[in-house]
Amino acid sequence: MNRSRRRRFAARTFAAGFTLVEVLVALAIVSIALMAALRAAGQGTSAVSELRLRMLAGWVAENRLAEHRARGDWLPLGIARGTESQGGVELAWREEVIATPNSAFRRVDVFVSQPAQESRSLARLTGFVAQPR
Repeated sequence: MNRSRRRRFAARTFAAGFTLVEVLVALAIVSIALMAALRAAGQGTSAVSELRLRMLAGWVAENRLAEHRARGDWLPLGIARGTESQGGVELAWREEVIATPNSAFRRVDVFVSQPAQESRSLARLTGFVAQPR
């Protein structure tokens, strides 16, 4: 073989594959990326259950106000408490009825939480009820 032909042959053999170090670095990069994706998926799953709970709590608060309006209730001032089941989940609600400057209306603040954690509100809704005529 002449000299130029040997150089071309040698260049092809070295450029044909990856070294072991290059393969290990590539595998390390891929494994780090996959671990980050797995962690993000796990956090997304826990966020979905929290969002579902907050959505159900919002529905409980809306139901409480809608029920008062539909009945035409004239609520006494003060705090009322109770529990309600929504979507198979038991939730505790607290209503605070407050007087307004207009004596024909009362403000109702509804707070919904889990029964064991009443200090942590999942939903809060404010509405008004009118005095029936």
